[in-house]
Amino acid sequence: MADSNYSLNKVMLIGNVGRAPEMRFTPSGVPTTSFSVATERRIKSPEGDWSSTADWHNIVTWEKLAERMNELLTKGSKVYIEGRIQTRSWQAQDGTKQFRTEIVANDVKLLTPRNNREGGSMNGVPAGMHDDMGPGQDSDSAEDLPF
Repeated sequence: MADSNYSLNKVMLIGNVGRAPEMRFTPSGVPTTSFSVATERRIKSPEGDWSSTADWHNIVTWEKLAERMNELLTKGSKVYIEGRIQTRSWQAQDGTKQFRTEIVANDVKLLTPRNNREGGSMNGVPAGMHDDMGPGQDSDSAEDLPF
């Protein structure tokens, strides 16, 4: 019988960058870059009609991968993301408890063909980029940052 103490937290997404990368630094100087990715799925209505809807995912990268993503990604780029789901909470300045669910990426592959990418900085960059992920926090608002 299988051991029930095993668990798995792994996410794989293919989608389009919806928000340009934003790089910040922890108080100790560790870079973190966040951006959003939209994935599309098709839904069939009770009447049998098909439509598409987008799911939005908050992506966080750390250290060298964060630096690369800040330099290379642009809004609309197609990417493959691999990482883990993380939900965290913090106390906002107004005293309310805030929650955020995000994907902490440890692998990002650029899928947009080189001739379709915006800007010249992406040319010549290998498609697969791997890096160790680090612990950390991210927030939509700089004033609500938990670090």
